[in-house]
Amino acid sequence: MVWVINAIDFGMPARDPILSPEIIRILKIFIFSSLGMVIAFSFFDGYRADNSGRDRSFLVADANWIYFLNVRGIHYDREVRRDAGMTLFRHSKRIQTDSLPSFFPALILNPTKDEAYIYFELENAEYPIQILAQSGQKSEIVDFSNGNNADHFQLLTQLNSLLENDYSFQLRVGDSIFPLWAEEKELSVLKTVMEDYFRLLD
Repeated sequence: MVWVINAIDFGMPARDPILSPEIIRILKIFIFSSLGMVIAFSFFDGYRADNSGRDRSFLVADANWIYFLNVRGIHYDREVRRDAGMTLFRHSKRIQTDSLPSFFPALILNPTKDEAYIYFELENAEYPIQILAQSGQKSEIVDFSNGNNADHFQLLTQLNSLLENDYSFQLRVGDSIFPLWAEEKELSVLKTVMEDYFRLLD
């Protein structure tokens, strides 16, 4: 007589499948969580830590650089400063005078560092100066004594805020006061230069 031994007869448990529903559920959670983290971090790639110690305030992306040179740059007069390795861009429609003081921004591109700077050029006057801003009953005085790239950028942001609130401007040099960006054409060109610069840094 042949005896057939069956594990079930002795009350032994049947072998569990390797991928039980619980394990499948855990794997799904792990996979989808990992994918979610990868996607989330890809959106914040531009905010990753920079341990190079380099100031990225004036850094220009390649796409913005190409766009400016090929599209916006045609509206500017260029001055190549080979000694400094930079190129100055002055808007071709800016108003220039031989005697009255003028104060207008130029863009400076530094290809060796992939950086762009704003520089307000004072002509027919000497520093220090004051910019008098007026809007209705509100008035602001901006003191400026030239400075470095950061100083000119700070001036740009101050003026941009005032322009957005429809201020008009005058230039005080010593005891004399002169109109500043008084004509609509001047104001339009000023805003254009500012927009082009902010687009470069975007």
